[in-house]
Amino acid sequence: MSRALENAHIIVCRCGEVALRADGEPVITAICHCGSCKAAAEKIATLPDAPPVLDAAGGTAFALFRKDRVDCMRGETNLSEFRLDPKSPTRRVIATCCNSPMFLDFTKGHWVTIFNDRMPEDQRPAPEMRIMTGTDSLNTADNIPVYKSSPARFILRLVAAWARMGFKTPPIDYVKSRLGALSD
Repeated sequence: MSRALENAHIIVCRCGEVALRADGEPVITAICHCGSCKAAAEKIATLPDAPPVLDAAGGTAFALFRKDRVDCMRGETNLSEFRLDPKSPTRRVIATCCNSPMFLDFTKGHWVTIFNDRMPEDQRPAPEMRIMTGTDSLNTADNIPVYKSSPARFILRLVAAWARMGFKTPPIDYVKSRLGALSD
């Protein structure tokens, strides 16, 4: 087995119709508490049978991967995007077959934000930090470090990954439809 296959993360919607593959280790893992993630989670929750996005503390767990290491294996026709603001460069991508949130794509960036719940539980990378909490303390049962914004190590790891990519920002071209129910 090649090294790339050994370090592959398979991201699957709840019904199994959509599958993505992310090669290598994530750039960073975190749980985000920003207003945008909370607002998007509220909208996603209005979809029929959509799984919850927020954890008990009100954060969204994710793993950031380089865009050049993520691809759609199957089900791309079931992927639809929605944006909180039509002009926003940030789009959330949903598997419409079962309304599973799959990932967030900051279209101007070089990374893909994979929702942790889409990876098998035994393969999910552990969150390294809680970010964008607005406070330096958060009452949670876990021992994950809390940051009121994005800490320097978060930003530095993103920049280092971008440098390893030759400062390229590849597009994600396998999401071709818009989920009108959440975008309007």
